[in-house]
Amino acid sequence: MPKLRVTDDEVLERPFNRRQFMRLMQYLKPFRGKMALALVLMVIWSACNLSQPYLMSLAIDGFITPGSLQGYGWVIGAMIAVSLIGAVCIRYRVRLMDTVGRTAIANLRETLFNHIQELSFSFFDSRSAGKIMVRVINDVNSLNDLFSNGIVQVLIDVITLVLLLGVMLFANWKLTLAGLCILPFLLLILFRLKRVIRRNWQRVRNKTSNMNGYLHESLSGMRVTQAFTREKENGDTFIDVNQDIRKSWMRAIRVNNAFWPALDAVSAVGTVLVYVVGIRVLGVGSGVTVGTLLMILMYLGRFWEPLNNLSNFYNNLLQAMASVERIFEILDTPVEIKSPPDAPELPPIRGEVAFDDVTFSYDEEKVILKNVSFTVRPGQTIALVGPTGAGKSTVVNLVSRFYDVDSGAVRIDGQDVRSVQLNSLRRQMSVMMQDSFIFSGTIMDNIRYGRLDATDQEVMEAAKAVCAHDFISGMEKGYYTEVNERGSRLSTGQKQLISFARALLNDPRILILDEATSSIDTHTEMLIQQALDKLLQGRTSFVIAHRLSTIRKADCIMVVQDGRIAEAGTHEELMARQGLYWEMTKAQYAFLK
Repeated sequence: MPKLRVTDDEVLERPFNRRQFMRLMQYLKPFRGKMALALVLMVIWSACNLSQPYLMSLAIDGFITPGSLQGYGWVIGAMIAVSLIGAVCIRYRVRLMDTVGRTAIANLRETLFNHIQELSFSFFDSRSAGKIMVRVINDVNSLNDLFSNGIVQVLIDVITLVLLLGVMLFANWKLTLAGLCILPFLLLILFRLKRVIRRNWQRVRNKTSNMNGYLHESLSGMRVTQAFTREKENGDTFIDVNQDIRKSWMRAIRVNNAFWPALDAVSAVGTVLVYVVGIRVLGVGSGVTVGTLLMILMYLGRFWEPLNNLSNFYNNLLQAMASVERIFEILDTPVEIKSPPDAPELPPIRGEVAFDDVTFSYDEEKVILKNVSFTVRPGQTIALVGPTGAGKSTVVNLVSRFYDVDSGAVRIDGQDVRSVQLNSLRRQMSVMMQDSFIFSGTIMDNIRYGRLDATDQEVMEAAKAVCAHDFISGMEKGYYTEVNERGSRLSTGQKQLISFARALLNDPRILILDEATSSIDTHTEMLIQQALDKLLQGRTSFVIAHRLSTIRKADCIMVVQDGRIAEAGTHEELMARQGLYWEMTKAQYAFLK
């Protein structure tokens, strides 16, 4: 998949379809009982609401017009009673559906987040973190009204329309048809706007996603921005992205709001027609009384309210479906790296690692590893060296099964890593990258991240082993000092030491250090090397290092070049051959001089 800049629009490949909506409704399925109760409450409310014009008509024709107010009090009492009952029903319906809606939203967000955690590195290689955050937060939140109010409300609005139409036709079908004769024009306008509304709200979602992606990238790289005085250029880009949101939003609102004037016009014309027809036939033996005329007018006014709600629901549904498509686009992204069905747990490993004729590429344009084969015995320390882009990190990524090979196999203790439970494989490894990520929280929590059952003493022992104990103890709260996201309070070297302690605390059978000592000063590096002599005993270790002085004691040094193992041997053996490793060593020492 090609990589997108954060300001590029994402393309949704699938059109709107009813199956997506039905799929979304599955998240409301566990709440069918509560939704049924809410529907009953709304039916009672609707009945109370519809009874008031009838009671008013009864009062006019039965008491006011004849000039007799005897017995008029029960009509007033009935109107007050139905108003109170309706108010109680609507209150409890709102509370009930708010609970249902928020719970369904939380379940959907958890499903989405858990799926994202299972996706392979290739997914994150082609998407910015900011755009993924928009899917989990903004797009899911946009479904709140649909879940909390829309579904039950649309059912009761349909029922209300049917009841209203029946009552109006029964009261006087001529006045009813006069008031509703213009309704087909409204429906025509609605369906003409359908596709335009959906496309405009999709565009708004895309532009908002671009904003979040760019904002996340800019905040993460603020130090670089200020170091290279890029504030003005970045500000100009932000203005462009911000204006894109404003323009797309205004375009969507303009089209979305085109329906309301049409609805008001239809309502006004319908009301005028009822007046015209009603006044002409009033009192000429047609059966139309003042009470009947006013009742039809009141019902006609209430007829537009559920129709207004339905059109509003329809517009909200189109907006929501623009988000649903984006949510399901992620949920439908296949998990490329996963455990096979009924795969066995990987038993405690000894640490033998074998590459069997492995070929791998991140995309079809360039092959990274070409027919690579080697075997590492349990407890050996293997150093991978070579120029940037040669494939060193790819080798260790395949050992951890962050990617799957194109051909060949990676085996641990003779078992293909693709044939066992993924978690059982990674639980027995520790990986420390050059970019040491520190989570917000205490230093204790960061070191304990991969082994939650570790005691405080075990955490401290791991920190001592990598020479992190002294600087941690010197902080204001020691191991319970709070650090910010990405460890902004810590130096690069301190972050790497904490990450190193985190990896060692996991007590792995296979340890992977990808440029793990690149930002540690020479004195600290010497201390770490002494600790590693003890800590690496009995563990299979892969060490990637550009500073060749750090890997002289490795059991085997592999020189990776052009996707192949060009040379392999101990430091002394490779120096004696005077090949690629010898040239790299001499060049590095010459540069240091």
